[in-house]
Amino acid sequence: MDTFHNNATDMLFDAILMLNDKNECSNFFEDIFTVRELQDISQRLQVAQLLKEGKSYQVISKETGASTATISRVNRCLLYGSGGYNMILERLLGKFPDVSCTDTEEKQ
Repeated sequence: MDTFHNNATDMLFDAILMLNDKNECSNFFEDIFTVRELQDISQRLQVAQLLKEGKSYQVISKETGASTATISRVNRCLLYGSGGYNMILERLLGKFPDVSCTDTEEKQ
């Protein structure tokens, strides 16, 4: 097994798949992540959405507060990664076609 896929990560993935709704997800993530970790992960998804929308690094950094290093890392994952960002963004947009990450930020 490689360093990413091991019993601990498998248990985490299985636990996430057992969550039934946003409330359960929120409760579990609040316990398992620090506030900063959850903000960082959420920010990366927002960066991926904005990159898919064709926004520039400068605009994305201004809108999200993400560093250019983070934006670059997310962009590499979009282009050369395992497809996780693209898959989930397609699913999110299919569920909420008129909502972008910037729209959800403004409503919170």
